[in-house]
Amino acid sequence: MDALLHTPDGVRDIYGRECAARNVIEENILKQFRLYGYDRIETPNYEFFDVFNRTGGTISSREMFKFFDRDNNTLVLRPDITPAIARCVSKYFRNEDMPIRLCYLGDIFQNHKNYKGTLSESTQSGVELIGDDTVDADVEMIVLAIDCLLSAGLKEFQVEIGEVDFYRGLVEEAGLSPDEDEALRILIENRNSFGVEEFVEANITDEAAREGFLKLTELFGSIDVMRSAKTLTGSAKALAAIDRLEKISEIIESYGFSEYVSYDLGMLSQQQYYTGMIFKAFSYGTGDYIVTGGRYDDLLRRFGPDLPAVGFGISIDRLYASLMGQRIEIPVAPVDCLVVYRKHCTAKAVAEIRALRSAGKRVTARLMDTSAGKAYYEQYAVRHGIQNVKFFDE
Repeated sequence: MDALLHTPDGVRDIYGRECAARNVIEENILKQFRLYGYDRIETPNYEFFDVFNRTGGTISSREMFKFFDRDNNTLVLRPDITPAIARCVSKYFRNEDMPIRLCYLGDIFQNHKNYKGTLSESTQSGVELIGDDTVDADVEMIVLAIDCLLSAGLKEFQVEIGEVDFYRGLVEEAGLSPDEDEALRILIENRNSFGVEEFVEANITDEAAREGFLKLTELFGSIDVMRSAKTLTGSAKALAAIDRLEKISEIIESYGFSEYVSYDLGMLSQQQYYTGMIFKAFSYGTGDYIVTGGRYDDLLRRFGPDLPAVGFGISIDRLYASLMGQRIEIPVAPVDCLVVYRKHCTAKAVAEIRALRSAGKRVTARLMDTSAGKAYYEQYAVRHGIQNVKFFDE
């Protein structure tokens, strides 16, 4: 019987002050989404396997939680919310001729059993801007993510912006096969400069492409570093990627958010559906990124309509860990009043309780135990941070 009191590996209970604090964080983020004009959408916790498998999505098939329905269809607990929203847009928004702004808050499930300390169930909140391929749409994602982190209470964080088309332009210039592309991408993503050097020496003969790949892991910092990368390649795709980053930088500066932003051409992504600008946000208190996002212009057409799109997701778990690691207080509204009453005072107590709640106060009511004195309830209030205690006992 004791085993039933514990959770399986990879999941955990969230309760008490942590649960309340996370709710405050989530509501602050959703408020920012509403201020930017995004509408809430909710997708199912599980979907058909092919919704995620056909997108070359977040994780491999073996890391998805799979099961079968009564018709023997393969279903999965969603490992990512973006493909699910792409499916929804393809079904319900086919005739919309203006950009579509959607936001979400929900759990994702990834079978990380082999990674110690990594939860299989985590909470993510994010937005998707569909039908807009402009640089301004890219910037909207970045500044909205910054506003969300600021609203949560973070003050010290960094948003790193990359452009996957710079790397893809080099790959096309070098004529790499899909297998070679994958092997090199992993080396670059892991910042394995020695591995990149060995790969380039063994597989790339074009001198310009060789220099570009060898420098890729060093191309991070200011927008001036990005501009210097133009001398490394003649690829039109790679050069267009730098031009786009320059335009992004100009608009971000107009928002006054340049201090939060840096650039990194060696930043690639596990999500294979990203097609252009990508970004991640990091802060102290957690060893992994808090926000990840980017442009995915080819994803929608895998479900039907060919629409450009850009979006991002915030890991609520990592954001909360970062806030706690930096000892940033999350203002959780306490219960305002504990009303304790004897049976014959019920009518008076109820009138007071309803008046307080109508005024927006949080009230806990308790029928008084005749064997307990007032001190018992006052001590309870202190333990639980309840500000006031009212007695109705005469």
